[in-house]
Amino acid sequence: MIHDFLVIGGGISGASVAYELAAAGTVLVLEAESSPGYHSTGRSAALFTRNYGGPVVRQINASSASFFASPPEGFCDSPLLTPRGALTVADEENLDKLPALLALSEPGEDVIEITSEEALALAPYLRPERVASAVYEANVADIDVANLHQGYLKGIRQRGGTIATGEAVTVMTHQNDLWNVQAKRETYRAKVVVNASGAWADEIGAIVSAQHIGLVPMRRTGIILDAPDGLDLAASPAVDFAGSNAYIKPEAGTLMASPGDATPTQPQDVRPDELDIAHLAHWIETETLIPVRRISHSWAGLRSFVSDEAPVVGFDNNVPDFLWLAAQGGYGIMMAPALAKLAADLVLKRTIEEVGFDVDAISPARAGILKHR
Repeated sequence: MIHDFLVIGGGISGASVAYELAAAGTVLVLEAESSPGYHSTGRSAALFTRNYGGPVVRQINASSASFFASPPEGFCDSPLLTPRGALTVADEENLDKLPALLALSEPGEDVIEITSEEALALAPYLRPERVASAVYEANVADIDVANLHQGYLKGIRQRGGTIATGEAVTVMTHQNDLWNVQAKRETYRAKVVVNASGAWADEIGAIVSAQHIGLVPMRRTGIILDAPDGLDLAASPAVDFAGSNAYIKPEAGTLMASPGDATPTQPQDVRPDELDIAHLAHWIETETLIPVRRISHSWAGLRSFVSDEAPVVGFDNNVPDFLWLAAQGGYGIMMAPALAKLAADLVLKRTIEEVGFDVDAISPARAGILKHR
């Protein structure tokens, strides 16, 4: 069988673009692991906010908002978003970081400066002496990542698409306008290949001598802690700490904490570093009133970036019918609906209408990040 579209990667990027493409032709998703979303997608506790990332990323997030608020009929059985709110706190040394956050606010986003007393009322586990001022963003919401991912996977199948797991791609050749893609068990044929393989995207590109995008996977660590007694988790915001990449977020009746680390590594089934966990536990006890008596779970995930920290979406400069959907960094869940729609439009050669962001700024042809092999 010749598929119209073959998508490499079954995480949120691959699943979302396959869902869009399945409405227009036959789709095959090849996932190297035994289940889709095993790596970054399955290790994400995502928030939705328009005010996260660089300018292009924020625009893409905003373009995804309508999908999250009103997904297609039958896509999911429960809302994709749950109100959360986000608090950024600053001590005396980092007060100068708050005006930049306020400047990002768009009309109707309700990003406001609040007093230390108001911040402590929202997150009473913070140390009062470490909170000089704060910024609160009311419209931040939790994303139900599993619900979103499963909605895409279910939709692919309902639209006639196929998802093959345990099929790591090893060889690809392009001849007579067709791709022959050899995986672990079988060889598949398709007209167009979409490279949505996450941290492995450059490695997949290398198989076909595609351009090198300079993708760098970076490890991020997370731990789960018991919440302090009496804390209303439903009403507690996510908390960022100005001058640091660390954050704390309510998660399924507990607190999830991360140092926001970004340690370059090779694409792999990444594991947390014990020293990172120890440093994080010490930081939590220094910056908050939370006693770290027990870490119930720890993990690490990969966030993959190119040098300008914007995604890479578009056809390869060297190889025909090979489309990149990569380098989503730490924003992939938020950006998925908008990027999937754009990628599908490019594959289907549809006119790119007003999408709310600069398409050229995320193209593989953009200057400054990409080098030919």
